Amino acid sequence: MINEDHSDKWYDIKTLCYKNGPFVEPQFVAGSENFEMLEQIRLLVVGAGGLGCEILKNLALSGFKNIDIIDMDTIELSNLNRQFLFRDRDIDCNITSHTCKIQDKDDEFYRKFHLIICGLDSIDARRWLNNLLFNLIELDEDGKPDLTTAIPLIDGGTEGFRGNGRIFTAYDSPCMECLMDLYPPQITYPLCTIAHTPRLPEHCIEYVKIIQWENEKPFDASIDGDNPDHIMWIYEKALARAEKFGISGVDIRLTQGVVKRIVPAVASTNAIIAASVCLEALKLTTGIASKITNYIQFEQTEGVSMYTLQLDKKDNCTICSESSKLIKLEKEGTLKELIDILIDEFSLKNPSIQTSTGEYLYIINPLRNNLETMSKNNLKRQLKELDIKNGSSLIIADSSLHRALTFTVQLK
Repeated sequence: MINEDHSDKWYDIKTLCYKNGPFVEPQFVAGSENFEMLEQIRLLVVGAGGLGCEILKNLALSGFKNIDIIDMDTIELSNLNRQFLFRDRDIDCNITSHTCKIQDKDDEFYRKFHLIICGLDSIDARRWLNNLLFNLIELDEDGKPDLTTAIPLIDGGTEGFRGNGRIFTAYDSPCMECLMDLYPPQITYPLCTIAHTPRLPEHCIEYVKIIQWENEKPFDASIDGDNPDHIMWIYEKALARAEKFGISGVDIRLTQGVVKRIVPAVASTNAIIAASVCLEALKLTTGIASKITNYIQFEQTEGVSMYTLQLDKKDNCTICSESSKLIKLEKEGTLKELIDILIDEFSLKNPSIQTSTGEYLYIINPLRNNLETMSKNNLKRQLKELDIKNGSSLIIADSSLHRALTFTVQLK
């Protein structure tokens, strides 16, 4: 039975866990085991920015004890209006922090967690994490996915006065890749364009940012968009590249805009979405109520609006669809047209293409400079010249994917 001592800081949470109610899951059994589950499971929070800090605070105040945090950034002075963290004396948690990119951790690191909560501002990082979690699912004796090995993912996102929360449970709901069409198109530049045929001042800045900076490592550090020395270096190099290709328009202001890609943050939006996300984590862990199915939207641009809806899986999703992954191409098409399809239809950023025998057809990577000339020459070649036929298998790798995908070519 629950102790009726209202001075117990967990009294309200225990009341939900120890008693039946009208909204509990069918398998819910009232008792202390539900609260103990909060103390036992291990959570990973990805992103500790404005939204992530709200999530961490809420999780700690909801009874979760074992929380890992992973974030690649350190706190800047300009962050403090929307970021905060609790003091040690206020909580009773085991907090483990990891200051690195999510891509720096191996599969075994992620296997340790029972639930992952995402508070990122990067679509690419979300896609990578989604791809990873599907790759971690083990197969049973019949070769089918063993869903007991799937790690649920709860994702929250905010932008200005709007926000949303989503729950991803493998093969039961649409995955992150299924919902890519919900995101507004990001301003991205195909790597083959910025590397070989830049046409805009933004192309020159992006080239310096993602290729020249990595090659020359001018300050032996990652790019800091708030560091004037970094911005000036990128500006000068981009200006020189623009002059080489006869492009005008590169200036300091544009350079800062391309490098920083600022997303506005509103504290009240972060608070509301974080509360929704943590409530779903509490429901998933204990069964005190049914989880949303599977999307919640919040807006406070004209009044306040909040609603839930059920989104459907994408039949031809490259990650969670159980059907084979087809890519439809014109018989007389070129490799450049294939790359355009991968970028436009599958939302890839800088795909590299390999045949099933391991031969590279296209790759632009600072670590593989010896293949750049070959890749550039292949762009104009027709698919048949590269021995790409109907039914051919192509291995596609991309920075947004945890592992490469295999596509089957269908010529039309």
